[in-house]
Amino acid sequence: MNRIAAVVIFLFLFSKANAQINELGVFLGGSNYIGDVGPTTYIAPKELSIGILYKWNRSTRHSWRFSYTQGKISSNDSNSDVPARKQRGFSFENEIKELSAGLEFNFFDFNLHESGWIATPYVHTGLSYFRYDELYVLDGQTKIDDTKYAMAIPMTVGLKTRIADKFVLGLETGIRYSFTDNLDGSNPKKEEFSQYKFGNLTSKDWYVFTGLTLTYTFGQNPCYCAE
Repeated sequence: MNRIAAVVIFLFLFSKANAQINELGVFLGGSNYIGDVGPTTYIAPKELSIGILYKWNRSTRHSWRFSYTQGKISSNDSNSDVPARKQRGFSFENEIKELSAGLEFNFFDFNLHESGWIATPYVHTGLSYFRYDELYVLDGQTKIDDTKYAMAIPMTVGLKTRIADKFVLGLETGIRYSFTDNLDGSNPKKEEFSQYKFGNLTSKDWYVFTGLTLTYTFGQNPCYCAE
């Protein structure tokens, strides 16, 4: 929690030093995973995920976006429609703690200094760095070997609207393509666990955060003009 507080304080001080409009807020939703264990549904939030985010609006169409998100991912072969997975009967749980930075693009102008109702769909991408548990499966039981870090590419689509003078509400789904194939224990890195590998070893794992964002806007009225 001390690290999270430090991030929030840094973003606040950084925003004060720039004459742009800023957004600081929270994310609340659910998470799921796509890989070699359990169902193959792409968007199926089931575990709680929470986060904080900061946006630096450079124009009415794009913003620099920074966030910290954490949530559990889990899956069970018994819930799969694939007969081979049902028969195998593996399951796992993992914890994702992610820092992300990237660019958010609005399809319509989203000028928070104009009066009246405004709304727009948006997309977001960038780069994420996350912490997870390295797993392996022994005698049908998933075990933790070590804590690892990996990169991921977020691909987010959403819809946002201003709900009050200083607040913006958003609904979004962010799919992360990770650079690891072992969020589920299917492809452990250590040679001593190589005999326990299973599934498609040429495909990386994915994880998904779906939920609501609520941000508070502040800062001086910007000049959205070419520099």
